[in-house]
Amino acid sequence: MSSRVRIEVPEGSGFGPEHLPYCVFRPLGEEPRVGARLGDSIIDLAVALDDPMFHQPSLNAFMTQGPSCWREVRERVHAAAESELPAAAVHEVRAVRLDLPVEIGDYVDFYASLDHATALGRMLRPNSEPLLPNWRHLPVGYHGRAGTVVVSGTDIVRPHGQRKTDSGTPDFGPSRRMDIEAELGFIVGAGSELGKPVETGEFAEHVFGVALVNDWSARDIQAWEGQPLGPFLGKSFATTLSAWVTPLDALAEARIPLPPQHPEPLPYLRDSAAWGLDIDLAVEWNGQVVSKPPFRRMYWSPAQMLAHMTVNGASTRTGDLFASGTISGADRAERGSLMELSWGGTEPIELNGVQRTFLNDGDEVTITATAPAIGGGRLTLGEVRGRVVKAN
Repeated sequence: MSSRVRIEVPEGSGFGPEHLPYCVFRPLGEEPRVGARLGDSIIDLAVALDDPMFHQPSLNAFMTQGPSCWREVRERVHAAAESELPAAAVHEVRAVRLDLPVEIGDYVDFYASLDHATALGRMLRPNSEPLLPNWRHLPVGYHGRAGTVVVSGTDIVRPHGQRKTDSGTPDFGPSRRMDIEAELGFIVGAGSELGKPVETGEFAEHVFGVALVNDWSARDIQAWEGQPLGPFLGKSFATTLSAWVTPLDALAEARIPLPPQHPEPLPYLRDSAAWGLDIDLAVEWNGQVVSKPPFRRMYWSPAQMLAHMTVNGASTRTGDLFASGTISGADRAERGSLMELSWGGTEPIELNGVQRTFLNDGDEVTITATAPAIGGGRLTLGEVRGRVVKAN
């Protein structure tokens, strides 16, 4: 008879049975497979549930089954987590390699924080209204590069590009204003048909879960190329996604109403349910916490983002990722980018006793988050971490 073990969850870990985030992991010398985290351990779902659907290199095969399957599997994993498991189904987090959890289809990045958009508008257009006329009428977004989404822990190579000079003509070289954007990503599990918009009330039927995102930015490259068509090379070089995907159902206690929206959105954007989320983030730069952005202040909800993304008939696919855009609050200590924290480089941040503005080679940024958990306490979203390395 094979040995069996019970996983002990450290108090306050944020990874108890009320959470159970999914990942894709590789035990030493073995193939990747899907797991669920409990405490400091990973449950190998292919073994624990005796289901080959989880012996896969991504969550996609599972996610495409749809919400009834997601709920059934979550119940089975919860039952397994509270019982003794085959020893072969349990791995220590520190002993495995974590892979990108989903095969990304398309990637869309939004601009959904009123505080962030207002701050950037004041910096970039100081003599004009900070918000452009369309901002309160629709969730502004752009299409990114799915192929440059990387898993947490991947080094980020400083990008090259054209940079504006004082003469008004560009030069070329590595970005001098490397930045981060603390965001929350939403992963589509069940796709939608071409030509059929997704309504706000259908959000939970399509979105499988959430994961932290760092959407790296080269602000000098972005500033020169951004007009008239918006972000391109200044954003497309790398986006880091957490290795851990929190199921949407695990955030039931975090759901809150949105802040007031004025003017009232057009009918297709009116939320039929509360999809604001009470999630607290923390941005750590070289070991020092420099910001604590609150997701609860986001102006547009993820349900509104998905509705707007598909209202023209655009389809979604399993594995599509859309992100919130920079999460910022009203106070300086809540700003989710270095562009805001240093006010465009004019107000340096004291980092470990040194005045800093943007990222140097060797700098490491880690974004973490917590949210109210079902049954009390808080759950911990899996971190997203990356280190800037010298340009090639």
